Amino acid sequence: MNDIFNAINGFLSDILFFDILFGQVEDTTIPFLVAWLIVGGIFLTLKMGFVNLRMLKHSFQIVTGKYKTKDDKGQITPFESLTTALSATVGLGNIAGVAIAISIGGAGATFWMIIAGFLGMTLKFTEVTLSVKHREFLKDGSIMGGGMEYLSRGLAEKGMAGFGKVLAIIFAIFMIGGAIGGGNTFQVSQALGVVQQEVPFLEQYPIVFGITLALITGAVIIGGIKRIAHTTVKIVPSMVLIYVSASLWILLTNFTQIPAAFSLIFSEAFAPTAVAGGMIGVIVQGFQRAVFSSEAGLGSAGIAHAPARVKYPVRQGMVSLYEPFIDTIVVCTMTALVIIITGVYDPANGYKELIDSGQGAALTAAAYGTVISWFPIILTISIVLFAFSTMISWSYYGERAWVYLFGSKYSIVFKVLFLIFIVIGSVVNTSIMVDFSFMLLLGMALPNILGLYILSGDVKRELDLYLEKLKSGELDKEAIRDSF
Repeated sequence: MNDIFNAINGFLSDILFFDILFGQVEDTTIPFLVAWLIVGGIFLTLKMGFVNLRMLKHSFQIVTGKYKTKDDKGQITPFESLTTALSATVGLGNIAGVAIAISIGGAGATFWMIIAGFLGMTLKFTEVTLSVKHREFLKDGSIMGGGMEYLSRGLAEKGMAGFGKVLAIIFAIFMIGGAIGGGNTFQVSQALGVVQQEVPFLEQYPIVFGITLALITGAVIIGGIKRIAHTTVKIVPSMVLIYVSASLWILLTNFTQIPAAFSLIFSEAFAPTAVAGGMIGVIVQGFQRAVFSSEAGLGSAGIAHAPARVKYPVRQGMVSLYEPFIDTIVVCTMTALVIIITGVYDPANGYKELIDSGQGAALTAAAYGTVISWFPIILTISIVLFAFSTMISWSYYGERAWVYLFGSKYSIVFKVLFLIFIVIGSVVNTSIMVDFSFMLLLGMALPNILGLYILSGDVKRELDLYLEKLKSGELDKEAIRDSF
C-alpha cells in the first residue's frame, strides 16, 4: 500500500512542483502550482476590479444581517457559512506554516504571504460565487455545492459537459483523499503530539485521545451542516480570540520593535539574504505556505458557503472575502511578527534543531514561550480547538464529495469512515498517507482554477449587475432589517 501511495505521490509531485524555469536559472525554481495560483489570483483580481478591496465594508454589512431578504434560500446564515469555512483554514497552517516559511525564506516571506492572502481573497470570492450560483438542492434536504457542482454544471452550460464532468470527478476524488488525510489524521497526530506533553498519560494510551475525539466529532458531524455550523459559530471566534490575544500581548509588550520588524519584512522581501533562489525563492515560500493556510484556489470553501441563505450568489462571494483576510493577512501576520521579534527563526539564536527538522509548531511555541512562560498551555488549547474545528469542517467537505460520487444514501458510510480514521490517526504512524493526502489537496487547484478561468465571465456579469442594484438603492429596499 505504501508503494502505491509513494508512486501516486511522486507522479503528482512531478506535475505540481514542476519547475517552469526548466532549471535554466541557477539555485532558482518556480513550481508550476505556485505560478498557477499567482497568475490565477492576479487575473481574477484585475478582472473583478479589485473586489477584494472595494467590497469589504459591504461584506461586513452582509455578515451582520443588513441585507437579509425574504427571498433568501439556504440552510444556514452567511455568518455561519463563514465560520464553517474559517474553521477549516484557521489552524495549524497559521501556527506551523508561518514559522516554516520564515525559517526557510526569511522575514521577507511574510510580505509575500500577505500578497498571497490579498490575491486569495479574489480567488475565494470567485469560487464561492460560482458554488452558490450552481448549487443543487437535493431530495434529502441537503445542498450540494463546491467545485464538483460548478465544474460539472457550469461547464455544461458552456457546451463542455463531458470535460466538466471529468474535472468534477477528479476534484471530488482529490477532496475525499485530502479530507481523510490532511483534514483528519494529520490534525489528530499534531494535536496528540502537543497534548501528550501536557498529559503524560496519553503517551502510554494515545487511543484514549483518539476515541474521545472521535466521539466528540461524531456527535457534531452526524447532525449535518446545521450542527456543524452551530458548533463552528461558537468555536471559531473563541479560538481566534485566544490565539490573537496572546499575539497582541507579545506585540504590545514589544511595540517598539514592530517598526523594525516591518522594515525587515519589506527589505528582505525584495533583497533577501542567505535564501536559496533569492527573491523568487522568498516569493515561492510565501505563496506556498499561504495556500496551506487559507486554501484559496483549492475550491474547498465553496462547499461550506453553498448552504448559505442568500438571494444573490455574489453576495456570499463577498462574505468569503474575509476568509483569507482573517486567516492570512491578520492571523498569519501576527504570528510572523512574533517570530521575527523574538528571533527564533534565526539558527544562531539556539533553535537550529527545530528549524532543520521543520517543526513549525514547536518553533512558534518557542517564540511565544520566550515572552509568555505558560504559553505551551495556551498552545495546547489552541491546537486542539484548531484541529477539532478543521476536522468537523473537512468531514463535511469530504462527505459532500462522497455524496457527489455515490449518492446521498451512502453519506453515513463516509462519516463512519472518517471517525474510524480519527482513532487510527492516534495509534498508527500515518505520515505517508498524510503526505499523499496533502498532494491531493494541492492537486485540487488544477481543475478548480481552470474552471475559474472559464467561468470568470459569468461571475463578472453577476458582480456588475449586483453593483448596479446596490448603487440604485434596490438592494436596500428589499432588505429586511435584522442581525445575525
